[in-house]
Amino acid sequence: RCENLVEVYFQLQQQVMASSTELGPELLPRILERFNEVLSSLVKSSFLVEKQPPQVLKTQTKFQASIRFLLGPRLLKAAPKPYMVRADMVTEKQARELELSNYSNTLSESTGEILHNTVVLETNPTSGTCCANFKNVLLKKIKRCERKGSESVTEEKCAVLFSTNVTLTPGNVSIHLQVLSLPIVVIVHGNQDNNAKATVLWDNAFSDIERVPFVVAERVPWDKMCDTLNMKFMAEVQTTKGLLKEHYFFLAQKIFNDHSASPEDFQSRHVSWAQFNKEILPGRGFTFWQWFDGVLDLTKRCLKSYWSDRLIMGFISKQYVCKLLSVKPDGTFLLRFSDSEIGGVTIAYVTRGKDGSSQVENIQPFSAKDLSIRTLGDRIRDLEQLRNLYPNTPKDQAFGSHYNSEWGGLG
Repeated sequence: RCENLVEVYFQLQQQVMASSTELGPELLPRILERFNEVLSSLVKSSFLVEKQPPQVLKTQTKFQASIRFLLGPRLLKAAPKPYMVRADMVTEKQARELELSNYSNTLSESTGEILHNTVVLETNPTSGTCCANFKNVLLKKIKRCERKGSESVTEEKCAVLFSTNVTLTPGNVSIHLQVLSLPIVVIVHGNQDNNAKATVLWDNAFSDIERVPFVVAERVPWDKMCDTLNMKFMAEVQTTKGLLKEHYFFLAQKIFNDHSASPEDFQSRHVSWAQFNKEILPGRGFTFWQWFDGVLDLTKRCLKSYWSDRLIMGFISKQYVCKLLSVKPDGTFLLRFSDSEIGGVTIAYVTRGKDGSSQVENIQPFSAKDLSIRTLGDRIRDLEQLRNLYPNTPKDQAFGSHYNSEWGGLG
């Protein structure tokens, strides 16, 4: 514990002072200077961000954050006046300069205007904590910096720098404390949220713990991407049912635009940031992430229970659906996420043509708005041509618990 280390420090300092005569006038100042360096390093490392600001932050929107000073209760209890902690926006370049100076430099200029950006560093005697709680902070505006190459504003990473100056007793040692938040993407319009979330997800998932701010790999192994998409899906939808191997195969075909490779082939590949959220998918008007995030939002809002009951195959191509259904009896159906629209789920079913051959039909995708008017379960009950959920479960058995006796409500 930090408190124990500080106690050891002060005990050693007392022993050194008691032996000052033996140490002599040359050695004593050097030992005391080294002691102060050790104390300063220890104290600085105990100044932490306890509650991070939102990593996608919209201007003119209030947010909260909190800082905790682990050694505050021990070192500041005799402070003559309360200390104030300040919050400032910094660019990636400024964050890098602070890191390279080991946080010994102070910030020269904030890159944005934050209102209500100073709060008291308070010690709570009951809980024994020392915190600065930012409860009503507002980023009024942001000053954009020069971006690299084709980088968009939603790829630009900033951070909040929290700082204060404290004087420690005993010894009256003055120390400048500062700590950076996690990387933040600042947006000014809600329509930038989707792309900002992609930048944050990539940074959180693929950056090294020890790094120069805010360097992150441009390419990552596909299996790591699969783990990331799975964790994101389960966390957003709040389900214990994650993605399956066949889902990963479909997603790999989509992001790499390759329908000839085997699942094993994809395991050795790397996926780039550009493939994830810069390049438009072939024949579409959106990126892979924009499409995947639409699926996330739809499932979270309207399809959670269906997904958790494994009633939705979801991540499957239209071509593979035809292969599965064409050999099944009339009325066999399955549910997949729309390829052509963001945030849509469609029902594919098999029927017989006039010549007796099987035909696979795809119903126009349902959006979250559609499913808020009438639930997926009730829509399936309405459609008489749907009989058995693939491979062979009667639809009333599969979806009966999802039927509503009345219209309306979310699924």
